[in-house]
Amino acid sequence: MVLRSEILVNKNVLPTKEQALPGRETAMTLPEKHFVFKDTPLLGPFFEEDVDFAIFGLGCFWGAERRFWQREGVVSTVVGYAGGFTPNPTYEEVCSGLTGHAEVVLVVYDKSKVSYQELLAMFWELHNPTQGMRQGNDIGTQYRSVIYATSPEQLEAALKSKEAYQAELSKAGLGEISTEIDQAPTVYFAETYHQQYLAKNPEGYCGIGGTGVTCPI
Repeated sequence: MVLRSEILVNKNVLPTKEQALPGRETAMTLPEKHFVFKDTPLLGPFFEEDVDFAIFGLGCFWGAERRFWQREGVVSTVVGYAGGFTPNPTYEEVCSGLTGHAEVVLVVYDKSKVSYQELLAMFWELHNPTQGMRQGNDIGTQYRSVIYATSPEQLEAALKSKEAYQAELSKAGLGEISTEIDQAPTVYFAETYHQQYLAKNPEGYCGIGGTGVTCPI
């Protein structure tokens, strides 16, 4: 049995539901508007006719969010925590390793301008998906690589893209993909200061860095 004290020392160990922090019923208060897109509501309603939602975790969500909001066709981005047990966790609780959550970016995109497959290719190329419970110098379960599908079609596309990218990684002499791919759980949105963090703090930390291997999809 893994004790809570051991998890505090080794943040590469996911807690069980019983070990996880209790959290709270109240969700984080978010700003109404996206800091980068100005007049765009952070969580909608959106003016575009054909929007969809994608959820990716690829290490520290500050740098990941910036790369997605820079993509043409992306309507909004929101960072948060998903895949764990603790409801409405704080950033400090997630960093403790006792919530089970990964840092994620919710990407709202216009399907007439960018496809889910194109976003998947971005996801794979922007980070190293073979590192398990870490991303570069960021170590812990919150930095693990995840794709949370919001539809059965997304899940199928994500699994196929993993297979295709694994073949390319293997050719390059890299290891096995450790990315968690599953249907989307609840996303608990992060505190306001994390939202569009690198637009507010242009010189802030960004741990995003890929393998240099091109995704074939």
